[in-house]
Amino acid sequence: MNPRPAFSGRGRRLPGAVLSHALLATGAVVMLLPFAWMAVTSLRPPAEILSGSLNPFPRSWHAAENYGAALTTAPLLRFMLNGVIVCLGILVVQLLVAIPAAYALAKVRFPGRGLLFGLVVAGLCVPIQAPALPLYLGLAHANLLDSYVALMVPFFLSVFAVFLFRQTFKSFPDEIIQAARVDGLREGEILWRIVVPAAWPAITAFSIFSVVAHWNDLYWPLIVIQRLDYATPPLGMLFFVGSESGTNYGFVQGITMTGIK
Repeated sequence: MNPRPAFSGRGRRLPGAVLSHALLATGAVVMLLPFAWMAVTSLRPPAEILSGSLNPFPRSWHAAENYGAALTTAPLLRFMLNGVIVCLGILVVQLLVAIPAAYALAKVRFPGRGLLFGLVVAGLCVPIQAPALPLYLGLAHANLLDSYVALMVPFFLSVFAVFLFRQTFKSFPDEIIQAARVDGLREGEILWRIVVPAAWPAITAFSIFSVVAHWNDLYWPLIVIQRLDYATPPLGMLFFVGSESGTNYGFVQGITMTGIK
């Protein structure tokens, strides 16, 4: 009986692998195409932007004019720095609060645990618009408007993070935790040295969701911020919107910052 060539199974799998990679590459191109188009649009003259042309290359390059006007018309680098400070500040506190809370709900038995988890699930149904007015009044009475604190405080507690991490920690083997307790480790040590390293995929996923959501948030900064010193990138982009001329897609001749005094 002739032995089957070792590469025969690999050869049969090759077309499927090629097809899978082709589909993934196509999906990546589709996802990245809007970003590439946005970058090319920033290099076009204003007349060409609104012409409806699908030409991927500008007829004339206005990179220096567009980006020069953007950097001189508004403090874009300051907006970017504010966005980094706000997003990282929110994320760090969210993780420091949500991870221990989720661990307690998942692995520590105490009275009222089920009720607290029910409140977490109920909190998922509350949009930020619902408590916006009480939060604004509280910050106003505390003289915290127009500050990084006002931008970050309402998001320090993320019920979504608590729910996500609780479901992740729930699947962690109880035998390992019990063994660590027998060895004399405290609950905090078990959490940060054993459980958290095994939950990095969930933590990374939530970190991406949090940073993207708060980087793109316009609703809350528009309410609590009135000075350019604390404007985040979405709020800063309003500097390039005019009530008469519309949006300046090429960053040319921004008129005023709507809603900012």
